[in-house]
Amino acid sequence: MKVGMNMLLWTGHVTSEHLQLFDALRRVGFDGVEIPVFDVSNPGHYRMLGQAARDSGLECTAVGLLPDEAHNAISPVAAHRQGAVAHLTEVVHCAHELGASILMGPYFQVLGEFTGAGPTEVELERAADVHRIVAALAQSADMRCAIEPLNRFEAHLLNTMQQAALYVQRVGHPAFGATHDTFHAHIEERDPVRSIATLHATGKLFHVHVSENDRGIPGRGHARIRESIATLRKLGYDGWLTIEAFSSTVDGLSATTRVWRPFFEDAGDVYREGYALIRSAWESGA
Repeated sequence: MKVGMNMLLWTGHVTSEHLQLFDALRRVGFDGVEIPVFDVSNPGHYRMLGQAARDSGLECTAVGLLPDEAHNAISPVAAHRQGAVAHLTEVVHCAHELGASILMGPYFQVLGEFTGAGPTEVELERAADVHRIVAALAQSADMRCAIEPLNRFEAHLLNTMQQAALYVQRVGHPAFGATHDTFHAHIEERDPVRSIATLHATGKLFHVHVSENDRGIPGRGHARIRESIATLRKLGYDGWLTIEAFSSTVDGLSATTRVWRPFFEDAGDVYREGYALIRSAWESGA
């Protein structure tokens, strides 16, 4: 098991001004950082970030999105689905330059855009057509895809671990799996802890996000994080446990994540307490 920290706590675009955080995270004990790959215009920038992370003793994972309707994997417009392929191809390229082992994220639809109905068979197959191409590209770049189901207020195509398990089987590529996120599971699953086994049983649980019910400091809310981590260990999971938290002060991200009020005074408390919680839950098994 490795412990990671998602850089979205501070920014949607990591730059040289954030590199000092790499050393701080490594001193706490983190094994890696999760880098947002939203701006794909400069692959060399991600090469620089990857080298900086390695210099600090950290590995990298990456998170990607579909930015707008012109790049929507479930759009009824074929050109928009091709736009999704084109965008995700660039995301894979940038993540490869970063040296990422995992490309995670909800890159199956545009966030917050709905049809007014649940997922359809046509939408699922449109997305799968896109993801089969992307998974092959990721595999050739020594990377695995870990699609992230979101809660029903952010997306409609994939919300639960059961849906994720069926979807990764639909895509049917060895490099394509899914992410379990304790925040989204807290909202969508009748039993967030037991839902982990649903995806793990497929062999396609590739990534885990540790996220509190209010998106703040892990362990201070009521998401069942400790129990989830204990279950992951019992199941034999040995991938990333990456903390994801958001701040109300980050321009753009606050509106996207619906974080309207502060949940902590010091971002350091998020990663220090979060790391301690993960290690304690893993080592104690409870």
